[in-house]
Amino acid sequence: MTAFPEVIPNFIDGKMGAASSGQLFGNINPHSGQEVCKVARSGSGDALLAIAAAKKAQAAWANMTSVARADIIRDIAFRMMERKSEIAEIVATESGKALPHALGETQAAIEMGFFIAGEGRRNYGKTMGATMANRQVLTVRQPLGVAALIIASNTPIANVAWKAFPAMFCGNASILKPSEDTPGTAWIFADICREIGLPAGVLNVLQGLGAEAGMPLVESPQVDLVSFTGGHVTGSLINRVAGERLAKVCLELGGKNALTVCDDADIDNAVQWAVASAFSNAGQRCAAASRIVVFSSIYEKFKKKLINATNELSMGVGDTDFLGPVINEKQLDNMLSVVGKAKEDGADVVIGGERVIKGQLQSGYYMQPTIVEKVSPDSQISQNELFGPITCLYEVKDLNEAIELVNNSEFGLTSSIHTNDINRAMEYSNKVQAGVIVVNGGTHGSEPHMGFGGLKNSGTGWREAGVEALDVYSDVKYINLITNPGKV
Repeated sequence: MTAFPEVIPNFIDGKMGAASSGQLFGNINPHSGQEVCKVARSGSGDALLAIAAAKKAQAAWANMTSVARADIIRDIAFRMMERKSEIAEIVATESGKALPHALGETQAAIEMGFFIAGEGRRNYGKTMGATMANRQVLTVRQPLGVAALIIASNTPIANVAWKAFPAMFCGNASILKPSEDTPGTAWIFADICREIGLPAGVLNVLQGLGAEAGMPLVESPQVDLVSFTGGHVTGSLINRVAGERLAKVCLELGGKNALTVCDDADIDNAVQWAVASAFSNAGQRCAAASRIVVFSSIYEKFKKKLINATNELSMGVGDTDFLGPVINEKQLDNMLSVVGKAKEDGADVVIGGERVIKGQLQSGYYMQPTIVEKVSPDSQISQNELFGPITCLYEVKDLNEAIELVNNSEFGLTSSIHTNDINRAMEYSNKVQAGVIVVNGGTHGSEPHMGFGGLKNSGTGWREAGVEALDVYSDVKYINLITNPGKV
């Protein structure tokens, strides 16, 4: 574990340092349940220091050309390539992933850097005519100012990249507040930014607990944008607090995503994608398939194949293991409680449903991959995001019933349909209320050049990744050019 420092510090104004209170908390490995290192426990005073550093640095950073800023982002991405194995080791240790999965996530974060860097030479605006003679209108992007970037633990280095790279590219200075469960990932990203010479204060990292370190950022009138990825309850609070002072708020929240299997689907392909969508990353994806909707005529056949495929999944952090632990014990206890409540209400747990309490996994926060059926679409387990390896099976008679069930949710992030009928696929895609629809694939699988986000309680409508991310981290300014003013 040489990749971790003994104490993970803050990174403010280009320097690593302790929290002003000197307080610390433990960084726990969810596989072993053991403490990896200590972490700076920041408070409102530290948040104010980070905001001041960002405010001081922002104007000079914004005055650089977009190409110059992009070149620095490219340097960061190249340095991430050089330190890829070190980053992945940290991701694997503090999030409970197998190293190959952590390496894949790290590579995806690097690709996000390269994609955003490429936008330096494509920082396009628009020109348009007007009804007035001798008048031309053009648009340019301008930075917002200071951005608070508050991220989740499920894919920690990817979450850093999705926010930090476009925020920096657009000319903002940022304060990154990582999850208290994955502080090391943000620390090594900051260390890389320091190594390549990112100007002090352009990126600051504030470690700590959400209420103590994150909320002061949300409340500060000096913070122009709050970009948050996490649960919808916390997201709603952030939206309310920041919205009262008219700050821009980007929320990428949860999902209760449905994968629908029609009677003409390739069942083996559908099973493969259902397993990957429901259980990869221990189900800790906002785009995980936590509802699987199956036509009656193939329901039993599909269920049998799904159970068999789930039984073959290996758990642990070895190179060939499919899913690891959930991020912390509180999360695990909540999942067990919800499954227990579903059983009390008459649901059948066809596989899983328990904590793993034997072998090398017993000290970690392992939840068996779980499939539940005979649940009401309005029940707690059907409506609440659990963020773990739990999925529910539903039986429907036709496409109309499937669409009605899928839309019976307060979330609208992603969905998938498996069918060989293009008409069914398009009807489903048009009628299901979600930000992303996949045909004959999984409910997950975003890439750097693809915008990602949802409807309803899944977010505020902004899209992350893709060129759409630039709309989050910049404003569009309209410039009116009137030539020959004496002739107007």
